[in-house]
Amino acid sequence: MKKSILALLLLVPAPTVGVLAGMYWFPNSKLGSTIFIASKIWLFLFPVVWLKLVDKKKFSLSRPRKGGFLVGLITGLAITGFILLLYNTVGTTLIDKEFLIEKMTEIGLNSLPVYIGGSLYWILVNSVLEEYVWRWFCVEKAENVMHSVGAILFAAFFFTFHHIFAMHLYFSNLVVVVGSVGIFIGAALWSFMYIKYRSIWPGYLSHAIVDLCVFGIGAAIIFW
Repeated sequence: MKKSILALLLLVPAPTVGVLAGMYWFPNSKLGSTIFIASKIWLFLFPVVWLKLVDKKKFSLSRPRKGGFLVGLITGLAITGFILLLYNTVGTTLIDKEFLIEKMTEIGLNSLPVYIGGSLYWILVNSVLEEYVWRWFCVEKAENVMHSVGAILFAAFFFTFHHIFAMHLYFSNLVVVVGSVGIFIGAALWSFMYIKYRSIWPGYLSHAIVDLCVFGIGAAIIFW
């Protein structure tokens, strides 16, 4: 149990520190960018190093032996449907289009090819990384400390936490609150799916579908 607590203490703060350093403490600076990138590298390497040196286990590709892809597909489409409904009913009035375009221009995402490239990275790479870190490593370590329900809520909360700071730069407080609730629900579902199927891939399928929807809406706001 003590080892699991230590692992969580060393891992969980990293993305929040990265976002705060890169976007708040040292924005538009080499130091901020370095800390942000370092936090990403830490998230990727730390679970593997811990697995090999502390747990002394072999790395697995998390093969979906128990299935779960249908659940992943259904949950991804269901969340996507809710996001589209919310955006088309109230989202267009809550999101400041000009402000968002200004922010996207600042970080170089106002070019459609660059935006598509960034979206593909986020969907195909970053979402896998998030499932690997938060659903596999974080949920499993939390399960060693608390009940499975507690592990689901713990992982979902801290997955949501760093997203709050990132969203706050681009959206109003109300949008941040609504978005945070949505992220938490999605994260809890993906954590539950990991516990049920013991594979990150069903959750990743759901996660990727949702990200595709979010980046699609972003493209519609910025370019059309």
